Amino acid sequence: MAALELKRWNLSIGAGHPLVVIAGLNVLEDLELARDAARHLKAVCADLGLPYVFKASFDKANRSSIRSYRGPGLEEGLKILRQIKDEFDVPICTDLHEIDQAEPVAAVADLVQIPAFLCRQTDLVVATARATQAAGGLLHVKKGQFLAPWDCRNILDKIKEAVEVDMTILCERGVSFGYNNLVVDMLGIAEMQALGAPVTIDATHAVQLPGANPKSNGASTGGRREGVPIIAKAAVAAGADGVFLEFHHDPDRALCDGPSCLPLNGAEPLLRTLKALRDAVQA
Repeated sequence: MAALELKRWNLSIGAGHPLVVIAGLNVLEDLELARDAARHLKAVCADLGLPYVFKASFDKANRSSIRSYRGPGLEEGLKILRQIKDEFDVPICTDLHEIDQAEPVAAVADLVQIPAFLCRQTDLVVATARATQAAGGLLHVKKGQFLAPWDCRNILDKIKEAVEVDMTILCERGVSFGYNNLVVDMLGIAEMQALGAPVTIDATHAVQLPGANPKSNGASTGGRREGVPIIAKAAVAAGADGVFLEFHHDPDRALCDGPSCLPLNGAEPLLRTLKALRDAVQA
C-alpha cells in the first residue's frame, strides 16, 4: 500500500500512518469564520494527535443555480487562505477549476484539489500536477461520481506521465445512484489503494442530494447531514487513510451546501471516534 509525504509539513498519509484530517469550510465566507474554523479544528486535531490540513474553497464554480453563492474568488480567496496558513501554521487544501489557476493556487495550497466533475479533464489535471509538483505540494483528486474505482488508474497514469513522481491522493465521494442521490461503495477504497495511492473519504459530499434541496425548489443541492458520521466511520473502518469534512458554526445559515456540513462543535467527538477506528484498523 502507498504512502506519501508532504515534506515541508512533516505530514505523511497512507499505510502505517495516522489518519489525516482535511477539514474546514465548504467555501470561504469571511476571514473571521475561517479563523474560527481553523483555530477550533487545529486544536481538536492537536489534542488527538491527528495531522491536520485546513480546507476551504475560494470559488464554488459547480453550482445548481447561477444565483448561488460561489465565494470571494481567486485573488481575495487566496489572500484569506494565505493568512490562515501563516497565522495558524497549518497546511492548506483548496480546489481549482481552470488551467490558469494552477500556478497561483499551488503557490498557496499544499494540497491542491481536482474537483470530481473535472477529474478527467486532461489539460487541467496535467497543468495542476506540474504546478503542484514544482511548488512541492501534493494532489488530492476526487473520483468522479460517474467513475468506477478502478477507472482512477487512468487519472494516476496521466499524472505520473506528466510529472514522473507519485504525488496523488485519491478521494472517494460517492457515485451517482439514480436521480438526486449518491451512494458509497466501501469496497472501492481498497480498490483505489491497490492502484498505488492513499485514499481519503469525502463524507460531506457523499451525503449530498444533488439539485434536490426542497427549500430552494431544486435550485441548490440538498443533503443528509446526519449521514456524514456514518459514512466517515464506515470508510475509516474500511481502511481510508484520511477524512475530508466540512463544518460551519451554524450549518443552517451556511452560504453553500449547509445541508451536508456539520456543526463545528461536533468535530471533537467524531474525530475521536475516527482516530479510535483508525488505530484499531492499523493494529
